[in-house]
Amino acid sequence: MTGASEEQLIKLQIDGAIAILTFNRPEKLNAFNEAMVEQLAATCRVIERSVEVRVVIITGEGKAFCAGGDIEAWGAKSALDFGRFWLREGHSAFDLLARLRQPVIAVLNGHALGGGLELAALADMRVAEDHVKVGLPEAGIGVIPGWSGTQRTVRRFGSQIVRRMAVFGEVFSATQAQAFGIVDHVVAKGEGMQRALAIAKLTTERAPVATEFAKMLVNAAEGEERERVLEALAGIAAAGTADLAEGVTAFKDKRKPEFKGR
Repeated sequence: MTGASEEQLIKLQIDGAIAILTFNRPEKLNAFNEAMVEQLAATCRVIERSVEVRVVIITGEGKAFCAGGDIEAWGAKSALDFGRFWLREGHSAFDLLARLRQPVIAVLNGHALGGGLELAALADMRVAEDHVKVGLPEAGIGVIPGWSGTQRTVRRFGSQIVRRMAVFGEVFSATQAQAFGIVDHVVAKGEGMQRALAIAKLTTERAPVATEFAKMLVNAAEGEERERVLEALAGIAAAGTADLAEGVTAFKDKRKPEFKGR
């Protein structure tokens, strides 16, 4: 996933059916730079194609989950470069994580602010340690939440809660975030990974294909990759028919297929 001389900013550990993806830039509170965005996209492609992985846990190295985008990485960009590359490429990488076929559990072991909360929103479940704070403070420095902080977060958390964070600058505690539906579980400091692993283990005991399809359908219902989900599920259904096998065989044999409708 990285070159020989490139720092590993996204760590991937696979233990059986569970993958743990760790944001590894603790000296910057795991704030994203361009290399980190690229490594996230590459790592997601590895996970997506892994037959063994059935659940993914994401978390941050050190004392933070993710502090969002590194201001030093984007602050000096021209307006066009900021939109064309920083925002668009960030969106692409985040979309890959949100649309993984495997369920994703986020362990908020530290504050999730700005892009960090946008990152947490990609998960299917969020476990927050009780010292954590969440918010979308971008307008305080003259920018907007740019990695779907006003779109996916609204779909997943509700418009008024996002409005309070993005427009009015409110920052919520873990307990408040749970009450508002931003996080699903609150645990004591240092216990987030333990809870996530327990949930992940239970998830691996469920039928993997049914779980994958259920996630895809929920994503489609909330407007996440609706077209791709519908075509993928229909394609899977068609691919399992005798008609497809007959069509492929007939094509190879250079004859007219005899379809039976099953």
